[in-house]
Amino acid sequence: MADEVVELNERINELFDFYRPLLTHKQATYLELYYAQDYSLGEIAAQFSVSRQAVYDNLKRTAKILLGYEAKLHLIDHFQQEVALVDQLKAQVTSKYPDDPQLQQLLQSFEKLVDSQ
Repeated sequence: MADEVVELNERINELFDFYRPLLTHKQATYLELYYAQDYSLGEIAAQFSVSRQAVYDNLKRTAKILLGYEAKLHLIDHFQQEVALVDQLKAQVTSKYPDDPQLQQLLQSFEKLVDSQ
């Protein structure tokens, strides 16, 4: 059970990193406080003068929204595939063409492109 909670928290944080701009200010703030800064429901409720239940409902609804975004857009899945391909490409270029400056430069440019996403 504890492992499932940790996995869910990691997943929500990962989704939050990708889809934060699509959330309202309140949704983003509650998620940031709860998942990233480890505030309790009570602490968030007190800070915003709402009930613990209101915070809980908002967090659950927002988590569902984030999961829905990924199910439709697949940004995290595509990003992870891109990173894996860059790693494979880097291994090939490094092992077979270590002295080719043009290939090294192209690889660095591609890595920067993937990292900036």
